Amino acid sequence: MTLIKSSSGIRGTLGGGVGKGFSPIDIIQFSAGYVYWMKKKYKNKKKFVIILGRDGRVSSVLFQKFLIITFQSLGVDVINIGLSTTPTVGIAVMNEKADGGVMLTASHNPKNWNGLKMFNSYGEFLSEEDFEKLFYIAEKKYFNFSSYKKLGNLFKIDNYIQKHIEKILSLPIIDKNIIQKAKFKIVVDGINSTGGIAVPILLKYLGVHVIKMYCDPHGDFVHNPEPIEKNLREICKKVPNIKADLGISVDPDVDRVVFICENGDFFGEEYTLVSISDYILENKFGPIVSTLSSSHALKDLSIKKGVPYYSTPVGEIHVVKKMKEVHAVVGGEGNGGIIYPDLRYGRDALIGIALFLTKIAKLANIPLSKLKKRYSNYFMSKKKIRFSSHERIKILLRTIKKKYKGKKMDFSDGIKIYLKSNEWIHIRKSNTENIIRIHTESTSRKKADFLSKKIIYEIKKL
Repeated sequence: MTLIKSSSGIRGTLGGGVGKGFSPIDIIQFSAGYVYWMKKKYKNKKKFVIILGRDGRVSSVLFQKFLIITFQSLGVDVINIGLSTTPTVGIAVMNEKADGGVMLTASHNPKNWNGLKMFNSYGEFLSEEDFEKLFYIAEKKYFNFSSYKKLGNLFKIDNYIQKHIEKILSLPIIDKNIIQKAKFKIVVDGINSTGGIAVPILLKYLGVHVIKMYCDPHGDFVHNPEPIEKNLREICKKVPNIKADLGISVDPDVDRVVFICENGDFFGEEYTLVSISDYILENKFGPIVSTLSSSHALKDLSIKKGVPYYSTPVGEIHVVKKMKEVHAVVGGEGNGGIIYPDLRYGRDALIGIALFLTKIAKLANIPLSKLKKRYSNYFMSKKKIRFSSHERIKILLRTIKKKYKGKKMDFSDGIKIYLKSNEWIHIRKSNTENIIRIHTESTSRKKADFLSKKIIYEIKKL
């Protein structure tokens, strides 16, 4: 059983003892700690309000009740927006001027996982410093429950996904009319979570003919929910079979989006951010921010456009922090996460879809297979290995550092080794699973695979 606490929130597998998985006791402990942190952070307030949303997981319906009871018992008002997306909770926090928000989700992890993503009063994820304070509070159980006279109230708002979509469509950079004229036919894989609700609603507003796959949000994920090529073979076959213009797949909490080409080829999760950044830079000049694990195709685009490019450790909070610092016009992660600050500082698949469709509609409905050829052609190998202890990771990283002595390296998030200008290896501990992630990139698929196999061989020798 697994319980992981990081700047990406709290998540774990279901079942097992306290602290060994994601249990009702963990939910109460961490949510109570979150309220104590909030009251310390915003000291001058007398009444506090939290937005609560959930993804489609079977366990989310049950766990939502524990969160409501805990928050009300601590004297906090709850606005329950029900089935939602992570970015929708962020939008709701901003709209309702709430003091925070919680999304019940384990993001891209399988259906036997669940977790909590927590927001500050700006509708953004908590900083690393704030998470450390929250974890300390939860561990020490610094809770102060309310008397019966000061219990929190419960309110419900049912249409927040629609409010979120309306906010997206009000942005000047989104051209609803040109998308409607394109008359797209699009297949949507909603992984039987809230993407199955949100993405079709957005597309219908844009005049798209939608073909649904797994869009019933009952939480029984038909395939591994991480939106990467090996998990999306069915939609890759369906798009050309029914002569659709493209396919769209999202993760269970809808903060990542990937596209499928008209011929069934995978457009590539890395190229979600590259292509959307290209469109934004046609409308607004400024820096781009992404992570050390993202493709250098984005850096090549920044050079071509003449704008600064910055990389950060992996994680939304790191990207957002740097974006604010350098006043970036767009940012995100190579996993399909788009951050468009004119909407909100947070990854959002729905704004990503609207931006992407505006771009291809303005290009006279260019086929995605041709669009991808406009960008640097890199191949990335993404592998992962389970680990048994943090000490072993430290030994591994020290060994790799010695082996590649003399090469340019970055140690801000594990080790990134620059072999050539267009070839690199990145080894880091995951924020969301007990695994080591190994990303390699080259202009040759064969070389990218060779580099990852070489590193895995070194790890296994240890």
